[in-house]
Amino acid sequence: MLDMIRIPEDRKAALIGRDGSTKRKIEKNADVRLRIIENEVELEGEDINVISAREVVKAIGRGFSPRVALKLIDDDYQLLVINVKEYTTRQIESVLARVIGTKGKTRKIIEEYTKTRLSIYGKTISIIGTPHDVQIAGEAVEMLLEGAMHRTVYRYLEGTKKKAKEGI
Repeated sequence: MLDMIRIPEDRKAALIGRDGSTKRKIEKNADVRLRIIENEVELEGEDINVISAREVVKAIGRGFSPRVALKLIDDDYQLLVINVKEYTTRQIESVLARVIGTKGKTRKIIEEYTKTRLSIYGKTISIIGTPHDVQIAGEAVEMLLEGAMHRTVYRYLEGTKKKAKEGI
C-alpha cells in the first residue's frame, strides 16, 4: 500500500529527528518506508502497517513528541483530532485558552484524570490514549469548547474516575 499525508513545515524536523533517528524508528517499529517530499510524507508497506504509521505521522504533525506519537503503533492507543472551528465562531485563541487553563491547569487535569496526552496545535486539539480514555478526554474538551464551566468539566472527570474505581 502507498499513502500520502501532509505535514506542517515546522513539524518536519520533529518527524525526521536528529540525523533521521525518528524517521528510522517509525520505519522500524511500523515496518514501513517513509519518504519526505516537501510538505508530504509518502508511506509504503503492508496496509495495516501504513495505517499505524500514518497515525504516528499525523500525531507528530499535530504537535506531539515522537516518543508519545510512537505509542500509536500499539493497537491499544488511538488518536483523536478535534477541529476547534467546528465548535465555535469566536476567536480560536480564547477558546483554546479555556482548554489549556491558567498555567496549563485544565489541560493537566484532563491528562491526569484520563491518563491521556493532549496537544494544542494550530486550530486543533489532539488526544492520544486508550480508546476509553480518549473518549472521556474528548468529551471533557468538547464540553469546554461548547462553553461549559470548568468546575462542571472537573466534576464530569471526577465522576468518570469514581465510576471506573467502582467498576461501573
